[in-house]
Amino acid sequence: MEKFKVIIVEDVKLELKGTEEIFRNDIPEAEIIGTAMTEAEFWTLIEKQVPDLLLLDLGLGGSTTVGVEICRKVRKEYKYLHILIFTGEVLNERLWVDVLDAGADGIILKSGELLTRIDVQSVMEGKRLVFNEPILEKILDRFKKSVFLEQRKQEAIINFDIDEYDERFLRHLALGYTKEMITGLKGMPLGVKSLEKKQIDLIQRLFKPNERSGVNATRLVTRAFELRILDIDNLEPDDE
Repeated sequence: MEKFKVIIVEDVKLELKGTEEIFRNDIPEAEIIGTAMTEAEFWTLIEKQVPDLLLLDLGLGGSTTVGVEICRKVRKEYKYLHILIFTGEVLNERLWVDVLDAGADGIILKSGELLTRIDVQSVMEGKRLVFNEPILEKILDRFKKSVFLEQRKQEAIINFDIDEYDERFLRHLALGYTKEMITGLKGMPLGVKSLEKKQIDLIQRLFKPNERSGVNATRLVTRAFELRILDIDNLEPDDE
């Protein structure tokens, strides 16, 4: 790894000292040209000298959003500067998403193995989405669940012979559309009476004979969620 310059932004003195020690002992190629404990101190530093790497804590002065805003502004003004997040926000997953959207090259959580030479080297070599073990475990867990749920959805669609219009009908019922409103959707060739027949047909397909009595549109939609035919996180209406 070639020599490079780094600015560290961290508002906890003890953690700042520990981070400096990591660089000093494990990453001798790094020249720490400045450290900042506040946003104001950081902007003063970077105006004097632009580093190759910004190691940025997200929580500054009790705020969890300051780091995200710093990241967004740095990415806009210093396009080729590498930004690596080093944060104790180990549970705030939304914050991770926000800072990645803001242009961070990776996130290292202050747990587990902490910051390593390999992490820093990966970022300096231009790799994106550099994470340490704790966040990788969460990503893998979410990926497994996503694949499992998608598989269940595909199995349900095949097993219950769900076609495009079945799915559109159920999805818009879930969104609160009336049958009259659904007939007005772009590309929907079915009238109200046809939708009423479709509802009866879906009840017969999705429920056992002894379960069909008294099933209304609400119960039908609930059943579609139970079977994963509908995904509550992806309920978007079609063009009308």
